[in-house]
Amino acid sequence: MSRVVGIDYGTKRVGVALSDESRMIASPYRVIEAAAAIEMIEQIVAGEDIELVVVGLPIGLAGNETSSTIGAREFAEELSERLAVTVELADERFTSKVAEDVLIEAGMTRERRRQIRDKMAATVMLQSYLDSLR
Repeated sequence: MSRVVGIDYGTKRVGVALSDESRMIASPYRVIEAAAAIEMIEQIVAGEDIELVVVGLPIGLAGNETSSTIGAREFAEELSERLAVTVELADERFTSKVAEDVLIEAGMTRERRRQIRDKMAATVMLQSYLDSLR
């Protein structure tokens, strides 16, 4: 099987996670500045055995769409137009909170958490997506 890329889209930073070839385990990959995200994701897809990109969709707690939801949809649409692989959306409610809680429990400083929170949120979202496939 080929790998899956998980994307935690943000207006400043974009977190990226990758699955293993068996699509069982998601791992943090990197954090990308939003301005360069499309090009960097194109490079990741070209350089790895990627078949699917999953973009986290930040739906509001009441199930409503927010400005972040609209931004993630537009980002996924642009990726879909530029990549030769499938791009899907997946619910990412609470992924940033879960990632933050794990990093706090690991004793990381606020600055270190800020540096890796986005790729950890992408990992949480991608792992949830992979788990839903089984």
